[in-house]
Amino acid sequence: MAFPEGDAEGQAFVAAFRDGLRQLGWFEGRNLQIDRRWATPSDPESILRLATELVTLQPDLILSHSTPTTAALLKQTQSIPIIFAFVSDPLGSNATGFIVMEPTMASRMVAAA
Repeated sequence: MAFPEGDAEGQAFVAAFRDGLRQLGWFEGRNLQIDRRWATPSDPESILRLATELVTLQPDLILSHSTPTTAALLKQTQSIPIIFAFVSDPLGSNATGFIVMEPTMASRMVAAA
């Protein structure tokens, strides 16, 4: 997560993610283990350190929240699937995920506003 651990928005994202998983039949401690890492976006050294920690755990899948966290994870592994939630260049990131808006759409939206 590209938020400090105490950040309300970051906590809300995690809660929504866990709720969605529960609706699909996935429950922490029963059939799912989630290892969270919280990083301050302005601290690239901690992001890289936390990415290394996660990769060392050899999870089946990593969910990344931002461009900096996804980039750090991709530097650490090419064998663990990484799914991202928000990155600025999804095609260039060589990962699977979604973005809220395709970057070239922003200029069209401003022009239409």
